[in-house]
Amino acid sequence: MEWMAWTLPTTLFFAGIGIILLGMTAWQFATPTLSRQGFLPIATTRGDRLFIGLLSSGWLHLLWLGFTDQVLWIISVVCVVWMLLLMKWG
Repeated sequence: MEWMAWTLPTTLFFAGIGIILLGMTAWQFATPTLSRQGFLPIATTRGDRLFIGLLSSGWLHLLWLGFTDQVLWIISVVCVVWMLLLMKWG
């Protein structure tokens, strides 16, 4: 990926997102999802919860960068926990 001037963390991040999407696609083919109501105020499917989780994690990282000087690993761990909670009970 040198022609794109990507760093290793950037490559790993986007590879991780690709793997998540491939996994969600396989999961959808294996067991189709139905909309359900969790703690979110709307009925959602697994894909909806994944999208909401990725979007909110991005915003949380931007807020973290804007308001603190702390390392990103802290908010990254918080976002992983958030995604797990959201996928399970969202």
